[in-house]
Amino acid sequence: MHKSFTHNVKVYYEDTDAGGVVYYANYLKYLERARTEALSTIGLSNTNIKNNFGALIIVKSCNIEYKKSAYLEDNLQIKSFINTTSKTSLIMNQSIFKEKDLIVEAQIHLVFINEKSKPIKIPEKILTEFKPYISKS
Repeated sequence: MHKSFTHNVKVYYEDTDAGGVVYYANYLKYLERARTEALSTIGLSNTNIKNNFGALIIVKSCNIEYKKSAYLEDNLQIKSFINTTSKTSLIMNQSIFKEKDLIVEAQIHLVFINEKSKPIKIPEKILTEFKPYISKS
């Protein structure tokens, strides 16, 4: 069984519409923050990856399903794991929970590119550090 990265966020006034409901695009921000924190837990950062490996991680595509709404001052938990990898990319599954309720599911296709925007091989150190978080299926 793979591990999941977990990141918690609180919904602030700035995240909501006039009715106190989280604006749909803000879920993408929460997911991005969780991916950034996932890198941090394995001792990496986007800056470190750029400076030490000459790589950038970009979102190629995002498939997101909104199941329930989050509201002002809700505490949310984002769980992330890597579903599949290829030479140059990985698919990360991310789920947002409010208490025990699943409210958002997303599948994010991430690609490693160089500064000329060309796909490059994922650095071995990154794959090694992510290994516990990669699905075995």
